[in-house]
Amino acid sequence: MIKSAQIIVVDDDPLNRLVLENTLNDDYDVHLCATIEQANSALQAHDIDLVLLDVQMGGGSGYRFIEQLKANIHTYSIPIIIVSHSNSFQDEARALDLGAMDYITKPFSPAIIKARVRIHLAIKKKNDLLGRLANIDGLTEIPNRRALEESFSMLWQQAKQSNGHLAFMLISIDYFKSYNDKHGYSEGDACLIKVAQVLEDTAEKFDAFAARFDGVRFAIVIAGLDSSKIEQCANSLHEAVEALKIPHQASPISANISLSIGGVLIKGVYTDRAADVFAQADNALLKTAENQSRFELTVIE
Repeated sequence: MIKSAQIIVVDDDPLNRLVLENTLNDDYDVHLCATIEQANSALQAHDIDLVLLDVQMGGGSGYRFIEQLKANIHTYSIPIIIVSHSNSFQDEARALDLGAMDYITKPFSPAIIKARVRIHLAIKKKNDLLGRLANIDGLTEIPNRRALEESFSMLWQQAKQSNGHLAFMLISIDYFKSYNDKHGYSEGDACLIKVAQVLEDTAEKFDAFAARFDGVRFAIVIAGLDSSKIEQCANSLHEAVEALKIPHQASPISANISLSIGGVLIKGVYTDRAADVFAQADNALLKTAENQSRFELTVIE
């Protein structure tokens, strides 16, 4: 039987874990975790749809786990249901303020657990669908500007907190207006779709996020890499597009479609003006034309 969702139960009481497993196991894949460390391992190993969590685990680790999930771009949308012995309004309010979706007190009714899980999984499924539709570019079917800004904001805050590296690259198809004039707008749309797909596929190899930035430009956000790796990524993007061999009869620099890339690498120097990075990447992109180069990188440290 194919289970409809994957659920983590995080509770340091073995009896509670067993009861929750027996309650949910017929319909869902249930992963039992006695510690936050085990829960993190389960998150890495499985595509988790919902978390049942006892926030009263030792040392406040349950509350910290909620914060951890909500601070991570890959887990912030996972619904969290608290199952706790505490009937304190303060504990319930704290959990909900941190991002939990529901709060159930122990002892609990298995029927209530089943109903609440079913409700929150249905809401998640609908939200995931709406999110995908709202964040996908209609032409290229890769993430759009809205998705880019949400992803960038999340990675920006994480890098700022950890004092880590964050890079942002703007990518332009060379002489694309001339391409449209020469080959027609239908061929122009087909070109954008092909380029978008290889950019996204190549970015994934570097654990990077690719999106359509505006009409003829794309963007990539990469966390945790140094300048040499960023340059390696830029070279791979160039090679991937060149491998498409899309003829560009109106280009003065190449027989086929080619790219120019401007990037910004921030090394631990973060202000409150993340939007400035877009402008600096745009300036780096302009420098590629001035310097007749394929890639220009501005490093802030």
